[in-house]
Amino acid sequence: RFAPVKTTNDLMALRSDAYMLTEDFRITLAPERNFVPPNVKLDGRYKFVDAMETIMPFGAPSLIGCKSLMVEGEVVFEADVVFKGTVVVKNGGEGPK
Repeated sequence: RFAPVKTTNDLMALRSDAYMLTEDFRITLAPERNFVPPNVKLDGRYKFVDAMETIMPFGAPSLIGCKSLMVEGEVVFEADVVFKGTVVVKNGGEGPK
């Protein structure tokens, strides 16, 4: 099945390990996801791809065990970040954290 990408929320999920590339080059949800994609909600500042990429300079975080991820404010994920369950990452201050 086609995995639509309409927003950077969708794109971040698609770049994570919640999705996999099959031998015949189809992108599908990882079996561990039980056909349910993670719900990603990024701050409005990450509406465009170039801005979204500033969050994850070392690659997408692991979302295979993540039900939902909400990002508020300016943040930067380090390498090998793993999110599980329902997660809110919030920076109410100035500058990336």
